[in-house]
Amino acid sequence: MDSHNIQSELASIRSLMERSTKFLSLSGLAGVLAGIYALIGGYLTYCFLGDGYQEISNAKIQQMVFIALVVLFLAVTTGFILTKRQAKKNNETIWNPVSKKMIVNMLIPLATGGLFILILLMQGYFTLIAPSCLIFYGLSLIAAGEYSFSAVKWMGGLDILLGILAAAFPLYGLFFWMAGFGVLHIVYGLRIYLNHNS
Repeated sequence: MDSHNIQSELASIRSLMERSTKFLSLSGLAGVLAGIYALIGGYLTYCFLGDGYQEISNAKIQQMVFIALVVLFLAVTTGFILTKRQAKKNNETIWNPVSKKMIVNMLIPLATGGLFILILLMQGYFTLIAPSCLIFYGLSLIAAGEYSFSAVKWMGGLDILLGILAAAFPLYGLFFWMAGFGVLHIVYGLRIYLNHNS
């Protein structure tokens, strides 16, 4: 065997081992679209908030929760459809042992964060909602990143950083939220799409 064949064999073995431990069919395009949905949702929320967090009526809370649920629904639905398509393209199934581990590890901090944010909402601690969203989402991405692209972990770390900044500067929490869920998703999605999906 010449050195070229050996390198080719090693690359094939490395790829096979990686595919057995990591779910690499995440759709970059889904990340881009999720970011766009978040930016639109953030802009609409900014319009509804008006003068800020000081006087948030029940009607405004309902509007913001509705916007958040629509953004979440669109992002999850788009992510599922496009990731399923990408998995088919890669000759993988979307529901395999690795993807199950990834989802379980992601859901633990997400579910904890969701309950915590619900309590903050009921107690009226509105300025802590954006930081909490970013921090718990960042923790869930770091946990999920063990089973996917390394970029997922980096994005999680940056979301946590933005969450801390949002807590330090609460009047700008929505803008940090838009940066984390909007801009970072678009940058991450483009990176995955150009390096792995195209």
